[in-house]
Amino acid sequence: MDAWIICSICLLALQMQACNGQNLSFLVVGDWGGMPWAPYTTFVEQACAKQMSLKAEEYKTEFTLALGDNFYFDGVTSVDDKRFKETFEDIFTSKDLYKPWFVLAGNHDHRGNVSAQIQYTKYSSRWKFPDYYYNFTVKVPQTSTVVEIVMIDTVVLCGGSDDFAGSQPQGPEDDLSAQTQWQWIERTLSSSRADFLLVAGHYPVYSIAEHGPTKCLIKQLLPLLQKYNVTAYLSGHDHNLQHLQTESSGKEMNFFVIGSGNFIENSKIHLHDVPVNSSKFFFAEYAALGGFSAVHVTSSVITFQIIDGVGNQVYKYQLPPRKIIS
Repeated sequence: MDAWIICSICLLALQMQACNGQNLSFLVVGDWGGMPWAPYTTFVEQACAKQMSLKAEEYKTEFTLALGDNFYFDGVTSVDDKRFKETFEDIFTSKDLYKPWFVLAGNHDHRGNVSAQIQYTKYSSRWKFPDYYYNFTVKVPQTSTVVEIVMIDTVVLCGGSDDFAGSQPQGPEDDLSAQTQWQWIERTLSSSRADFLLVAGHYPVYSIAEHGPTKCLIKQLLPLLQKYNVTAYLSGHDHNLQHLQTESSGKEMNFFVIGSGNFIENSKIHLHDVPVNSSKFFFAEYAALGGFSAVHVTSSVITFQIIDGVGNQVYKYQLPPRKIIS
């Protein structure tokens, strides 16, 4: 697909720039999309942007993953929408964040014009959103270790969602588009030979917070994550920071919710709706001003570091390379 060609080109340039020794680092932020009225941002977004800048400089990060709800509350209207400048370009101004931002859409983005966000890729040196779903690979510098990241559109797959606690997507708007994407996801995961394979979407598979688990993803995505030995699933949607871990048939699955780049919600209303003892970490301290993740990859381990909006590491978890399914 054309999006894959676009992304391959930008990743080739990214790999040529890598100069961080035998280590690859990148940032992950979700639900970061400001406000639709002046000053078009929040204290939480500003705090996260500042700390992301500092960590990007410290860790020499190569890119950022943006996990949706990029523009609250109704996305953008066109590629000329002022929100691109007011909520993105004017907030993440550090030179250390002028590296690729790989973007996917959330439910609030789908209330507006997602195709305009995709089109903005042509107008920005760092905004990389080639299609509704896409994948890319990057090597850990000076090694043969490969990281593959699969960016999916959970709204196309499962349908839209409102902001009420416990609300579930009611099914895809376009069944054919959803089925086409499901088929692409399975082909992509089944063919991956990456040492670390990450899948990123907006809706969580499991969450103990306000929206809770996403039934559609438990039914259709979770079996694929398990079957193809995915390293971890990254999501947003719930406005907090979480790590959940499940085991099925001897296979461990890890889920990280990184959704407090703009708002904070400390509800644990769905604690009993996830598998017993699967919730390993939950963070939603209002005084900490949200947070994001820094991910570090070497040939032997991937480290998920959770950092709050004032710069403190509040959690860290490591995983080994995956066993590649033949």
